[in-house]
Amino acid sequence: MSFWKSLFGGGSGGGKDAARTVRAIDHKGYRIEAQPYPEGGQYQVAGLISKELEGVVRSHRFVRADRFATLEEAADFAVMKGQQIVDQQGDRIFG
Repeated sequence: MSFWKSLFGGGSGGGKDAARTVRAIDHKGYRIEAQPYPEGGQYQVAGLISKELEGVVRSHRFVRADRFATLEEAADFAVMKGQQIVDQQGDRIFG
């Protein structure tokens, strides 16, 4: 990859647009995927919540301000936050 592509995001080298699932669980009929990404020397908490409703898979991406030193810590926190979002909001996250 060229210097300019890496500088301006023209490659497939990570970041929030190239989400990579680190861990996934099922929780109350929802699929929660932890997708932390590198940011400022740490890992930014992010994830994806999805569920099939009326034959259509709906999804909701979340990003938190929280950052952790390790990928595993960020993934653990993303799963916990995803569960909290599901428990508090349910299907309203898709509306």
